[in-house]
Amino acid sequence: MEPGSARHGGGGGGPGSDPVGVQIHQSRRLPDFLQSVNLKYVKLGYHYLISNLLTLCFIPLILVTSIEVSQMNIDDLRQLWLHLQFNLVSIIICSAILVFGLTVYIMTRCRPVYLVDYACYRPPDDLKASYEKFMKHSKLTGDFDESSLEFQRKILERSGLGQETYFPEAMHAIPPKPSMSAAREEAEQVMFGALDNLFRNTNVNPKDIGILVVNCSLFNPTPSLSAMIVNKYRLRGNIRSYNLGGMGCSAGVIAVDLAKDLLQVNWNTYAVVVSTENITQNWYFGNKKSMLIPNCLFRVGGSAILLSNKGKDRRRAKYRLVHVVRTHKGADDKAFRCVYQEEDDKGKTGVTLSKELMAIAGGALKTNITTLGPLVLPFSEQLLFFATLVVKKLFNANVKPYIPDFKLAFDHFCIHAGGRAVIDELEKNLQLLPIHVEASRMTLHRFGNTSSSSIWYELAYHEAKGRMRKGHRVWQIAFGSGFKCNSAIWEALRNVKPSHNGPWEDCIDMYPVKSIS
Repeated sequence: MEPGSARHGGGGGGPGSDPVGVQIHQSRRLPDFLQSVNLKYVKLGYHYLISNLLTLCFIPLILVTSIEVSQMNIDDLRQLWLHLQFNLVSIIICSAILVFGLTVYIMTRCRPVYLVDYACYRPPDDLKASYEKFMKHSKLTGDFDESSLEFQRKILERSGLGQETYFPEAMHAIPPKPSMSAAREEAEQVMFGALDNLFRNTNVNPKDIGILVVNCSLFNPTPSLSAMIVNKYRLRGNIRSYNLGGMGCSAGVIAVDLAKDLLQVNWNTYAVVVSTENITQNWYFGNKKSMLIPNCLFRVGGSAILLSNKGKDRRRAKYRLVHVVRTHKGADDKAFRCVYQEEDDKGKTGVTLSKELMAIAGGALKTNITTLGPLVLPFSEQLLFFATLVVKKLFNANVKPYIPDFKLAFDHFCIHAGGRAVIDELEKNLQLLPIHVEASRMTLHRFGNTSSSSIWYELAYHEAKGRMRKGHRVWQIAFGSGFKCNSAIWEALRNVKPSHNGPWEDCIDMYPVKSIS
């Protein structure tokens, strides 16, 4: 939707309006309203019936067994005990098999991975970049023609970004100074700022970190970003460190998945995941429209996450990792090239965003939720989906595919704040309510597209609003070049409060901003 367009129909009853007509119109709509309400409660009743079907089936069996036991006398019980004594060997063998099976299960089961805490970087106020400042600097660089300047202005107005997002220091200079040293400074400020806050809030000694995973798509210097962190915090020499590059905005979930796998084979340790993007050396100074869009959307941001496989950390951890589902569509050429770093016809490097991006993202999402659905959806929703599929296949009927109600599986949604169109599309396709995408819209408004770290700013928003309760499930979903769609599912282990010095600490009362929500 364009800015300023109405989401709800409006109307007034000024002079000359017909109250009788309005009343008739409302009376005609009343049966439709009652029908929708009835269908809603029918679906809820169906959901509860199917979800508790096993329990309902066991009730008669339990009642019959209870009646039979209550009617047994002392002689019957004595006969049962004698029967068990004569079958002592069978009992011992069964018990041994049971103990062996339990031992194998305990030794081979996946160890729980806990999210102890996380921190999001909050840049200093002098790095804020309003629309006016963005356009002024773009004009003063002298690299953009009038058509490109007007294009960027329109994108900004429709983007969903607010007036307080952040640029790196090098881009505030006139002319900009996108040097290697400036890019290193941006990376250090973001990563070290988030990590300092994380270590301070968790009281974890950096030398206790056994695994380090860093992801940054476009800036990959030598030594690597992970080596910069090892050097800064003097991490131990046998640390398992990884540096992920070129994997786009969904790399944060990939980094979590890698850390999870490493925690399964390394006992009693911590893993730190750092997610960021670097703007300084990746600003586009040309006039190709499809390459100018990232200039308008991407902003400074980063996050640091502390994961643990220590049983004792369950008591203080915020979340438990439930599932990670990754989808890669790179085998398709259109998907592979829809987000593509290249040079324009004048040799200036930038990232091209294809016009087919939203359609490709929709296909990747469909594949992802096809895998995710059976893992998280209640049986009632899976049954409806399967029944619709069978009717369509067997009877060749023109039946719309049933869209599962993911609101029954998740309490909160953290949709990557890649842009307003991305959030709108997922809100529509997943049939979400405005409150479900509020965190994504407000993160986009306040911080812009911070790439792979945006889903953590969104989770921090839910916490700052006091909405996270014990047992709640959160779905983090992100899209990235390649093309990839990745999901991470977390379960709250307690009523989660925002950590100290969080990104929303001094501004949460101003949100949501009604004009864009």
